[in-house]
Amino acid sequence: MRILLADDHPLFREGVKPVLLKLEKRVTLIEADDYPTAFAAMRRAREVDLALLDLYMPGMSGLDGVARFRAAFPDIPVVVLSASEEVADIKKLLAAGALGYITKSSPSETILAALQHVLAGGVYVPPGLIETPATEEAPPAQINHHHALTDRQLQVMRELAKGLSNRQIGDILQVTEGTVKIHVAAIFKLLKVSNRTEAVLVIQKMSLRKGKK
Repeated sequence: MRILLADDHPLFREGVKPVLLKLEKRVTLIEADDYPTAFAAMRRAREVDLALLDLYMPGMSGLDGVARFRAAFPDIPVVVLSASEEVADIKKLLAAGALGYITKSSPSETILAALQHVLAGGVYVPPGLIETPATEEAPPAQINHHHALTDRQLQVMRELAKGLSNRQIGDILQVTEGTVKIHVAAIFKLLKVSNRTEAVLVIQKMSLRKGKK
C-alpha cells in the first residue's frame, strides 16, 4: 500500500507514521509538506492508495487545496487531517469529495479505525460533530451514474467479473495486489455483498462489458 502523507508539521508526520504502518504489512509512505510538493509527489508516484492531507498547508487555501487535489486525482481516496472541529469545515470538505475528516486530537486507535473504514468504502467523520452521510440507496445499474464507484474500481470490477484473482487483476492493471484488495473490499461494500461469487452475480446483472463505464 502506498500512502501520501501531506502535512507541514514534521512532528505530526512522525507521530502518525506508526499508525499508518499498521494498515497493511507493506506500507510505503510518500511525504509532502505543502500542496505544491504533494501535487508533485503524486505525479511521480506509480500508484497511491490513500492521500492524507492537512487542511491548512502552504501553497493553497484549505478547501481550495482539497478540491483541486480531488479534481486532479479523482480515483484517490482523500482523508483530511485537521485541528479544526468546525462543522462548517467538515461539511464543505465532504462536499468537495473528501471521504474522511479526522481531528488531530484523535487517539491513534481512532485514526487507524477511521482509515480502515474509508479504505473499506466508507465515509468517516468525528462522532458527535455531524452525522455520517448516508449511502444513497440505488439499484445496482445506477451505481456508476451516482459516482459511488471510481473509474479504477470499475476497472477492477470488470476483471473481477471474469473470475480473475487479485494478483491477476493487479498484473493487468499494473497495480499491487494490496491495492486490488482495497478496491475489492470497497466494491463488496458498495454492492452490499460479502464474497466474490455474490459480487460477480451483481456485476453480471449490471451488464458491464469491457471498455464501458
